[in-house]
Amino acid sequence: MNDTIPGKIAWYLRLYFLMAGQYIKIRLQYRFDFFVSTFGILLVNISAMLGLWIMLDSIPALAGWSYAELVFIYAMSLLAQSPLQILYDNIWELRFKLNEGIFIKHYFKPVPTLFSYIAEMVDLKGFGQCIFGLGSLVWASGQLALSWDPWKLLLLALLLCGSALIFIALMLMAASISFWVKDSFAILDFVSSFRDHARYPMGIYQGLFRFVFTWIIPIGFIAYYPSQVFLRGSEAHWTAWLSPVIGAVLYWLAVKVWNAGVRSWGGTGS
Repeated sequence: MNDTIPGKIAWYLRLYFLMAGQYIKIRLQYRFDFFVSTFGILLVNISAMLGLWIMLDSIPALAGWSYAELVFIYAMSLLAQSPLQILYDNIWELRFKLNEGIFIKHYFKPVPTLFSYIAEMVDLKGFGQCIFGLGSLVWASGQLALSWDPWKLLLLALLLCGSALIFIALMLMAASISFWVKDSFAILDFVSSFRDHARYPMGIYQGLFRFVFTWIIPIGFIAYYPSQVFLRGSEAHWTAWLSPVIGAVLYWLAVKVWNAGVRSWGGTGS
């Protein structure tokens, strides 16, 4: 392995694709299951879009937002959550693998435990969610007459990376509780439920809830605040640019929590 930073990154990328590729080969043996689960995700998101339309049919301007703007925010949330769905879906199995002692194998691999654990599973149906989110973003952009150039596309990618890291970090910290608590599903499911709140403008929340969803559990930075960069342009509040910073800090903290859990876990005791 090349000791330079680019060399290490390239080595880990090759290793990841080799490990993930083996899992994908296994999953593709069950193509029907893949298509059914992908269709299920698409159906859920189509239903959510329909729900937005029905809601705005009753409330023509929800907190000052049009249907196309709400779809844009919803699409941003889908794109931001797709990396979690695709790359980190194995965190839902952590509590089982810890209780059964299977996790111990990751201690003996010559790579960080988090990398080893995450790389052993890829959720293919998450690609369907990503494609649906991208299509929704294109549709909403057309309805809102938004123009895109290379700079804006690069900015979109940067903001989405930060947004993705925020939700990945929140879920990773919730999953890491499994190192200390035997059944942490309730905590993980509770944090996962925040993805529903991330799909709506923070303006619909008042007082304490808006503060919490901005500065305590920063789900507003997953889709709402980043979307303002494109929907409000120069009128966007300075908070619209914070997703990459908050995402990087939260992910760093999540890795620290994970590593602390790895050090404290002592196996099943049998």
